[in-house]
Amino acid sequence: MVKTIFKVIFVIILIFAIAAGAGLGMMTAFEYRPDDTESEELTGQAELSPEQGKPVKIMTWNVGYGALGDNADFFMDGGKSVFTADRDRLRENLRGIRETVAEQDADIYFFQEVDKKASRSFKLDETAEINKWLEEDLGAKYQTMFAYNYKAHFVPFPMPPIGTVESGVMTASCFRCQRADRIKLPCPFEWPVRTVNLKRCLLVTRVRLSGSGKYLVLINLHLEAYDSGEGKAAQTKALLDVMKKERDMGNYVVVGGDFNQTFSDVDMSEYPVMTGNWQPGILEVEDFLPDFTPVMDAEVPTCRSLDKPLPADTAGHQFYMIDGFIVSDNVKVNDIKTLDLGFEYSDHNPVVMEFVLK
Repeated sequence: MVKTIFKVIFVIILIFAIAAGAGLGMMTAFEYRPDDTESEELTGQAELSPEQGKPVKIMTWNVGYGALGDNADFFMDGGKSVFTADRDRLRENLRGIRETVAEQDADIYFFQEVDKKASRSFKLDETAEINKWLEEDLGAKYQTMFAYNYKAHFVPFPMPPIGTVESGVMTASCFRCQRADRIKLPCPFEWPVRTVNLKRCLLVTRVRLSGSGKYLVLINLHLEAYDSGEGKAAQTKALLDVMKKERDMGNYVVVGGDFNQTFSDVDMSEYPVMTGNWQPGILEVEDFLPDFTPVMDAEVPTCRSLDKPLPADTAGHQFYMIDGFIVSDNVKVNDIKTLDLGFEYSDHNPVVMEFVLK
């Protein structure tokens, strides 16, 4: 009987080992391995060209794939949920995001966490949804481009598993774009975690100025969140290298998105990080001066913690300032403002900036 028990245990262990090995093999075989630079498709029409001295309005928003509204908590932030919205709530969040986009009527939009096909958003193609909004609400005047920063056939954790994820960053421009490129950023994770983790990138869009050989270079990003700090530092350095190269050519550079870092000149004393909550990185402003200037609206938080749903009394909730812009020294910022939407539709508030090309 003892031998039989040991044989059964051995067989069970062997089956689990074979299944685990097969799973790791599949994850490795199907790992998303983008090239260092990849050209992205330009969709839609745009007729305008930016002009020196003429104000340009840009909005950046991490839309939380339409599923991270004020009702949501998320396991990576200390919450309990993997799937944070049902179909009705997803549609409700997307409706609110759509209305905000239309109200702003910006020249340029930077979106982050846009799902093309993901279990967490019921495999709705949100890039197609955004294209439809822009056409129906604002007229067929935008070109759009998309780059993956998370692509996995199946993410097997936690329980229930995340499942399929195809998600990324999306830019919309009313200015005619010459090209858009996905530039790979350093990945801080090792095998096997790396196989089903995010592969961060820069979505770099080039727009020729009217009557000039110079370009307005738009860089949409969503930097590392859940690393120990080395990933953010390496990605920020790679970003700065791209920015310097463009500025050295005489181009205008505007970077925006979710940095998952607070700029060092922003006073966060009103929103200290509470014990046990996620800690954003610090982006040192001095590292970018004098050629570039990071800018944030220090009045309104741009992000909330997802360790729990947003309570009616938000006094004890964790808030952050991690979304903003960086501009080159030939770009003048007229105004920057975080729209206080109460995190109803996403765990991030949108940030709107007006700038002028000198």
